[in-house]
Amino acid sequence: MNVPLFPLNSIVLPKGRIPLQLFEPRYIDMLSRCMKEDRGFVVILLREGGETARQAAFYDIGTYVRIVDFQQLDSGLLGITVEGELKVSVVRSWQQEDGLNLGDVECLIAEAESEVPERYHELPSVLRALFRHPVVKDLGMDVDYEDARDVGWRLTELLPLDKQEKQRLAELQDPLERLQRLQELLEALEQN
Repeated sequence: MNVPLFPLNSIVLPKGRIPLQLFEPRYIDMLSRCMKEDRGFVVILLREGGETARQAAFYDIGTYVRIVDFQQLDSGLLGITVEGELKVSVVRSWQQEDGLNLGDVECLIAEAESEVPERYHELPSVLRALFRHPVVKDLGMDVDYEDARDVGWRLTELLPLDKQEKQRLAELQDPLERLQRLQELLEALEQN
């Protein structure tokens, strides 16, 4: 699958939502092409460089997203909300003349469904607390608090972790391994 790549300093995972503000011509063109062709693009975490930089290094694992909402913002910028569909691996990437990054991507195998084990019973409670925040609430995400994938994905997106840690969590394919790592990170945060 050949798709546009949208490098950001944040991540989105399957069933997650993230608001974006578009103002660069390369991304406005990308958006109109995606809308016309009813297709999405890949949100991928920046390794180096800024979100508006022409040259940037990014990770190989990202999430294919689709546009679920868009509106003109008070600032005059175009605001969109995207929702993650599936994790992908960027096999090859290149840049168009206008600076838009494109890539050949392969879909990763879907993570296995599993319930949140009792030993991680605090994690859904932490997530519920995060979902009470107005900004998160406004995204209109549905969460299954008993699904280890959902709980792990949303905590990975929402917790204040450094971006390398977020990427490591995103790249895990075992939801229970992700919950274990999140539990360790929360315990470390509580001790600081």
